[in-house]
Amino acid sequence: MQCQTIPLDLSVQNAYWESDVPGRVQFEAIAEETWDQWFQTWLQQLESELPAAIGYELSIRLSDDGEIQQLNAQYRHQDKPTDVLSFAALEVEYPQIESIPAEIPLYLGDIIISVDTAARQAQQQEHSVTVELAWLAAHGLLHLLGWDHPDEESLTRMLGQQETLLAAVGLAL
Repeated sequence: MQCQTIPLDLSVQNAYWESDVPGRVQFEAIAEETWDQWFQTWLQQLESELPAAIGYELSIRLSDDGEIQQLNAQYRHQDKPTDVLSFAALEVEYPQIESIPAEIPLYLGDIIISVDTAARQAQQQEHSVTVELAWLAAHGLLHLLGWDHPDEESLTRMLGQQETLLAAVGLAL
């Protein structure tokens, strides 16, 4: 049985590779088609948690520690780099889901990942940068869909879901 494709408009911004900064972690960038396939698979896995819509939109930005630190300071009042930030459109009061015309895709939000931090974490965890980037992207997607981890129990549940999502695209920690 083949799953029906969920309409997805994914914007991938490879700011990390587009800038020329000395000392960058060197590895092959993940193709936009791969990101699209991952998110398509993950949305199918999480379909029961998705608000009803004809399709979905989200963006992912691959950044560095400097940029993510600025965003972390501005939006979370923590002046330090972090691995991933998620800005969920569904958490915002406006526009209400009910007020969005049925014929346009639902915007889920933005995910920003620091490739610098991801590379360090991949080395510490002894897996590839690709796996770490997928791990962080899955974490960000779950946040866009309302998942959170204010305590150990919810963190354990979220980490388990991330492992499930990675396995669905053929990756493992």
